[in-house]
Amino acid sequence: MLNPRLIVSIVRRGWGDTVLEASMKAGAHGGTVVFGRGIGRNEQQRVFGIQIEPEKEIVLTVVPQDIVNTVLEAITTAAELTVPGHGLAFVVPVEAVAGVVHLVDDSQK
Repeated sequence: MLNPRLIVSIVRRGWGDTVLEASMKAGAHGGTVVFGRGIGRNEQQRVFGIQIEPEKEIVLTVVPQDIVNTVLEAITTAAELTVPGHGLAFVVPVEAVAGVVHLVDDSQK
């Protein structure tokens, strides 16, 4: 894969599948969902005076650089990331990729 990028999407619990579907429709070949918890400024909720720690789904998606903006835009729209408290997504450069044989560019060998 030429110039791979990792899109990390941290969304509300239950929205991981929505992010996966949107990213695949935009050209990604798949993704991985892991579970976590955390809190942000716009998510501080209390029930009977006890603070609730919202559960999160973290979606990891590796894509080629040429489609990263398309996939990120699809994720942003599908997960409603422009609304405070709905999550965030960011992109990280990836130095090397292994295990995705159908995506690896053999021309560099």
